[in-house]
Amino acid sequence: MIRIGTTVEECMIDVTLIPERVEPRRWTRQEYEQLASMSFFDSEERLELIDGEIFRMSPQSTWHATATGKANEVRRKLYPHGHHTRVQMPFAADEQSIPEPDVALVVGDVGEYRDAHPSTAVIIVEVADSSLTHDRERKRRLYARAGVPEYWLINLSDYCLEVFRNPAREKYQFHLILAPAETIAPLTQPHHSITVSELLP
Repeated sequence: MIRIGTTVEECMIDVTLIPERVEPRRWTRQEYEQLASMSFFDSEERLELIDGEIFRMSPQSTWHATATGKANEVRRKLYPHGHHTRVQMPFAADEQSIPEPDVALVVGDVGEYRDAHPSTAVIIVEVADSSLTHDRERKRRLYARAGVPEYWLINLSDYCLEVFRNPAREKYQFHLILAPAETIAPLTQPHHSITVSELLP
């Protein structure tokens, strides 16, 4: 209560004690797709919506492009029928995220996704050099939350393959790091293995 006769100075509040409430404006996947359909973004930019935030992706190095191409070729060896790969195409992870993973192995043929981007995948592969922390942390949590059973991270910085399996909420319960000479078989194709070097540039 302010008593009669209180001076202006006595009534003043120390605004430095009031916590600032400035929050970022997050976007939904629907809003992001509407902006894209209106050509709001520069067509030359590679963008991704992750957890409501729009990220600009770095230009690809030759190593990055080579590893992406090799991951696409390996799919034909591991899954010759009933699947196809989407290379750097949208993946509808949730209502606030639509990343474009380097390679997403999905069930069915291309025509089945004419009207909607896939929201699940058998395996997602990301190639990481300068984006290693982003791919290992933020994208790993996103793919686990989306229920992707297997996430392969081609780590160009350490020249290895990181394998994440068994998603639970925002975590993978299994994490394995493999050297170039080691082998790996997908969960759904346990009898078809490749060497890690087949994925590396």
